[in-house]
Amino acid sequence: MRIVIQRCAQASVTIHHQVEAAIEKGLVILLGIEESDTQEDANWLIHKVINLRIFDDEQGVMNRSIQDIQGEMLVVSQFTLFASYKKGNRPSWIRAAKHETAIPLYQYFCDELSQKLGQKVQTGTFGADMKVALINDGPVTICMDSKAKE
Repeated sequence: MRIVIQRCAQASVTIHHQVEAAIEKGLVILLGIEESDTQEDANWLIHKVINLRIFDDEQGVMNRSIQDIQGEMLVVSQFTLFASYKKGNRPSWIRAAKHETAIPLYQYFCDELSQKLGQKVQTGTFGADMKVALINDGPVTICMDSKAKE
């Protein structure tokens, strides 16, 4: 499971010219799932995201977590995080999980994140053509892969 975390001042997801989800200060998480991923992968990433200290304290040092600032979260499914690009110029997404695997894990990730955060996590719509807008604050962007946890 791979995520790209972006600290934001605000963000939104639009589908068919309708804003489906929007947040203010917090995190945008792009979530990619591969066939071998499990709930254990999701749990590890959730723990990291909840405790990641990337928000400024009073001295301007990144020392606060999303919980500390009571920030919001927006999670967007992103199968293209598993692009294979070694051969040719057209990426392949063969490593990305099929819907039967990805949808339940995406939902699990969002539900568990909401529970741990203590508030509803905003989401896009799995598989939809989404327009994601954000003001990246910092900018701060961090990539994590549950297979690289050691």
